Amino acid sequence: MKQLFQFLFIVSVFTSCQSSSKSRHQSISLFNGKDLSGWHIDVPEMDTNKLAQSPFLVRDGQLISLGKPGGHLITDRRYKDYTLEVEYRFVGKPGNCGVLVHASTPRILYKMFPKSVEVQMMHENAGDFWCIGEDITVTDMEKRRGPKENWGVTEGKGRRILNLNDGAEKPLGEWNHMKVECKGNSVRVWVNGQLTNEGYHCTASEGQIALQAEGAEVAFRKVALYR
Repeated sequence: MKQLFQFLFIVSVFTSCQSSSKSRHQSISLFNGKDLSGWHIDVPEMDTNKLAQSPFLVRDGQLISLGKPGGHLITDRRYKDYTLEVEYRFVGKPGNCGVLVHASTPRILYKMFPKSVEVQMMHENAGDFWCIGEDITVTDMEKRRGPKENWGVTEGKGRRILNLNDGAEKPLGEWNHMKVECKGNSVRVWVNGQLTNEGYHCTASEGQIALQAEGAEVAFRKVALYR
């Protein structure tokens, strides 16, 4: 009988650990491959131009950012303490795009960009941080952000923080994997398995997630969040 109780106890502990592990690694797909459910579009030009069409659509099971007109695709929900994974590639000519984390107040920068920290996807600059109304600290700040007196989070200020290593991107046309880990007030970024940026003391620790339309056509085949 004693051995039976010991066996049941071990099974109970194992089951509890398995359940806890699953809850810690819960996967949430932010893109269902069919439509833009769970997202909303914020494209300033669409406010006044009745002929303007959304730059965000679903094509062949992929989420497409056409690049123009400029704007953002923003999650309806806010998120905190997560790892975001996206798989993306430039469809034609390389250009600019980005993933925004901790997004909140819309259009605070250049009447288009929401308050956030941008993780850059621009070709040959993947992994840079751009501060948009929020701020973040990295090692070697002056080397990677420029003179301290120019730092800021609004128009005309030193908002760009260079990544740790260019060259992590795959050749044009191939799929890139980007992982963004947001834990508390820290943000870490990997591009194709290489740690490309790491920041701390971020002025935000939660918010919406946004994808950009900023000039170049980009396809996303995965947008998933893990907790």
